[in-house]
Amino acid sequence: MEAMDMVESGGMDWMKIVSAIVLVAMLVYLIPRAKQMLEISAQAENKDWMGVLIPLAAVVGFVIFLVSMV
Repeated sequence: MEAMDMVESGGMDWMKIVSAIVLVAMLVYLIPRAKQMLEISAQAENKDWMGVLIPLAAVVGFVIFLVSMV
């Protein structure tokens, strides 16, 4: 009877259980692949980081500009 009360009150229904199982299965599948990709990837150099930081700084500056206009 308590289990029925839990389901009716929005407790652990089957959709949440299935979602949790899918999430765990995805993590079990992806974590070894991510480790493998990190092992075989090339090391980033200073010029590579500058290529990321300049556009990132431009976006942050633009967002600050937009917020200040409001």
